[in-house]
Amino acid sequence: MGTVSELCVSSLQTFLCPAVKSPQQAPVPDDLSPEEQQELENIRRRKQELQEDIQRLKDEIAEVTSEIENLGSNEERKNMQRNKQVAMGRKKFNMDPKKGIQFLIENDLLKNTSDDIAQFLYKGEGLNKTAIGDYLGERDDFNIEVLHAFVELHEFTDLNLVQALRQFLWSFRLPGEAQKIDRMMEAFAQRYCQCNAGVFQSTDTCYILSFAIIMLNTSLHNPNVKDKPSVERFISMNRGINDGGDLPEDLLKNLYDSIKNEPFKIPEDDGNDLTHTFFNPDREGWLLKLGGRVKTWKRRWFILTDNCLYYFEYTTDKEPRGIIPLENLSIKEVEDKKPNCFELFIPDNKDQVIKACKTEADGRVVEGNHTFYRISASTAEEKDQWMNSIKAAISRDPFYEMLAARKKKVSSMKRH
Repeated sequence: MGTVSELCVSSLQTFLCPAVKSPQQAPVPDDLSPEEQQELENIRRRKQELQEDIQRLKDEIAEVTSEIENLGSNEERKNMQRNKQVAMGRKKFNMDPKKGIQFLIENDLLKNTSDDIAQFLYKGEGLNKTAIGDYLGERDDFNIEVLHAFVELHEFTDLNLVQALRQFLWSFRLPGEAQKIDRMMEAFAQRYCQCNAGVFQSTDTCYILSFAIIMLNTSLHNPNVKDKPSVERFISMNRGINDGGDLPEDLLKNLYDSIKNEPFKIPEDDGNDLTHTFFNPDREGWLLKLGGRVKTWKRRWFILTDNCLYYFEYTTDKEPRGIIPLENLSIKEVEDKKPNCFELFIPDNKDQVIKACKTEADGRVVEGNHTFYRISASTAEEKDQWMNSIKAAISRDPFYEMLAARKKKVSSMKRH
């Protein structure tokens, strides 16, 4: 077998001029008229020009192929080096959060801004959840800026307080210091009230009730607590906290039942469980996904690998909540109330259900019911990165497209 360049040139030469085998010229017959001799000379000249064109194309394709190979190897080396430095930065962060952040900034892997650092912590890839909590809880002005930027990345709209707390407390582990906890829960209460105006009279109400829910979780599910509070006691404990007034009993009952039926899940400290199942994914990260039957947005951990898109409820889950094969799908940017949205769909057949599967709450695996998957990223840049990665997973090899374009160009030149 020859190199890619040699194979391409061989195919191209056969395509252009299959009859041309040798540049050697046959002797001119003696019995030709002057006109026939001139015509033969013209044919030989055109043949020579065509052979020269073929040689130029061979050289051009060889040059392009060399550039592609060099570009790929250079980019691959750069990416490998970058990935090693990012992995080292994560390890440093897990041992000492401030030193880890400083390392990533000094190596141009992270911008020295509260928004960029907050995004890094929010994605949490390979990060120790306790280390995230310690960093966010620091009292330095810059750390407090990062904390508020981090909380802003959470979307609590239309979630009840327990649902919002589940999402928030999964993204890190609460530190042990009271002052750190106070700052973090204050930021949470402000964000929740911002997303759900009118639910509480003030952020103080949200702050107090959030602590009451966390304590209720401990009381109901810690085996060392023998005296389990009833719903009546929980309602009584929270009288007068709504700027002197009482919160609706139905609201408090729903919050109580939610905690009683399902305790808060405490995130693990390693953040790396998925690597045992999915090695070197094309892309991974948190995204919001619109439901199929119930049109609500839910935060899911997405992994793109092997031409499939997997999504999980938590990064530590062993099994995906859903699998979306990308075969025969297309992707496009769409406008929605949520920012930075894109959509997976079946081209030319909008009403056809996409072949996918999902896991129900009771563990049953069933067929999906989406005619499209609408997904929202946290930033425009992240949306573009995800769209490009997904397009790459479902598109043809660009080298063949380049070769087809060259063939078209040559055919056009030949006609003229």
